[in-house]
Amino acid sequence: MIRSKMVSYCESMQEKHCPEIVLHNANLASGNTNTPILPTADALALCRGRIIALGSSDDMLHLAGPDTQKIDLDGRLIVPGFFDSHIHFYEWALKRRDLQLDDLASLEELLARVQNSAQNLAPGQWIMGQGWNETEWSVPRQPSRQSLDQAAPDHPVLLWRCDLHMAVANSAALRLAGIDNTTPDPPEGRIERDEAGEPTGVLRELAINLVRRAIDAPTAARVTDAFADGIKALHRWGITSIQDIRLMADSDGASSFQCFQQLDQDGQLDLRCWMSLPGHQLEDIIGLGLRSGFGSDCLRIGHIKFFSDGGMGARTAWMIDPYLDAERGMPLMDMQLLARDIEKADRAGLSVMVHAIGDRANREIISLFEDLAEKRKTYPTPLPPAFRHRIEHVQMIRPEDVKRIGTLNLALNVTPANMILDINLIDRIVAEKGQWAYAFRQLIDTGAPVMFSSDCPVCSPDPLPAIHAAVTRQRPDGTPEQGWYPKARISVAEALNAYTSVPAAVHNASNLGAIAPGNRADLAVLSTNILNDPPSSIPGTQVDMTLFDGRIVHRLF
Repeated sequence: MIRSKMVSYCESMQEKHCPEIVLHNANLASGNTNTPILPTADALALCRGRIIALGSSDDMLHLAGPDTQKIDLDGRLIVPGFFDSHIHFYEWALKRRDLQLDDLASLEELLARVQNSAQNLAPGQWIMGQGWNETEWSVPRQPSRQSLDQAAPDHPVLLWRCDLHMAVANSAALRLAGIDNTTPDPPEGRIERDEAGEPTGVLRELAINLVRRAIDAPTAARVTDAFADGIKALHRWGITSIQDIRLMADSDGASSFQCFQQLDQDGQLDLRCWMSLPGHQLEDIIGLGLRSGFGSDCLRIGHIKFFSDGGMGARTAWMIDPYLDAERGMPLMDMQLLARDIEKADRAGLSVMVHAIGDRANREIISLFEDLAEKRKTYPTPLPPAFRHRIEHVQMIRPEDVKRIGTLNLALNVTPANMILDINLIDRIVAEKGQWAYAFRQLIDTGAPVMFSSDCPVCSPDPLPAIHAAVTRQRPDGTPEQGWYPKARISVAEALNAYTSVPAAVHNASNLGAIAPGNRADLAVLSTNILNDPPSSIPGTQVDMTLFDGRIVHRLF
């Protein structure tokens, strides 16, 4: 039966030499949470970018020809290629060459790193970095304009906090951006000021863009090189599909989209990419007649991105109750205008994603989608959007609002690795209300499809630490010992599906996300069987091999 199916499949593709690769002596993820490992198959046959058969090692090896590459996986686990459904790929690919500040233990270490960088750059050259998180430092002090001036008096400096909702600039950077004590706050942004009204260097939300505009845009060659390196890096983590997400009022979206298109046209895009488009350009997108899902096998238009609020670290996430050390945050868009734009997009066949962090933001966005469901009954949509509308992050949500999600045709995107960054922060700024944050179990139980992502460069793209975080509610070192609000834990199989089969289904990619004949051979081979081994083993697991379109693009053995 297996042989006849394989031969029939190969003949339909006019292929005479199949299979090209046989992976055998492996464990295969089933995508079924009740039976996570396929019970009757331990091998795959691959041909022309697809899985053509699966079964026992003996059966698959019997299909091999003289040119077939036979790879003994020695019990390793094969899973579908990981799908990071919320990654700021453009920003990450370019920022990988800037200062990496996520491994610091103090403000002093940050300043030393800036000073060392200044010593190796000519005066006037920009120093940029990303990833600092003061809540993880022994003394949680933020950098300021003055402290950065001391570290690099002759260089403009701009350093993003790990959540990308706040950055700090020094005096040289503020001067180049034209920011002084007379500069008004931009819409949807805030310039922090001292008692005398002078900028402190802290910039929140879209105020960061005032400085970004003073920085020369990267050349097309630099973007292309950064993308090529970034794709190779993703392969090392087993990632074969992404949705690339635009930042607020992003001026770099065109450069990013052009680079992806060029790579695709040149046959060098070894990644399946759904490209989000910025909400502030909605009218232009509709006017061009674009629809979600349009594109090629490797590059498609995804969702239209909107923001309802900011982030907790910057205290701009919109909350029902005040923070313990700040006010209630703020909406980044008028809800009536957002409702209007979501309906416009829906009528035009465009799927939307809405960033919502705070519990007030999530409550308001759920209400908007409830209203949309009612409005849909009154207007005909010739071709509805290709994908479900999405809420991004759903970071803090009250139980009564969780219950409302199950009645809506929504997808949810969450970032488990970010929970690890936020444990100390949330405990300090909302205390016991943290029980409503990162509620993975409760969200999955609504029946809505829940996808996992990295929100990179907020977190590393590596899916395995995120899976560990969702399953254990612990840091990689096993703290807190009982897990942080452990009732929100999920199983390893559920977490794996949230990185594979669920995002594939949400994006209508029926040939991705599952190990099945006819599906694309986008696969990751893990060094350990995380579906059977204790969760504590996950941080030590690595991706030993990645295949994209049936080609080995990463291999360690």
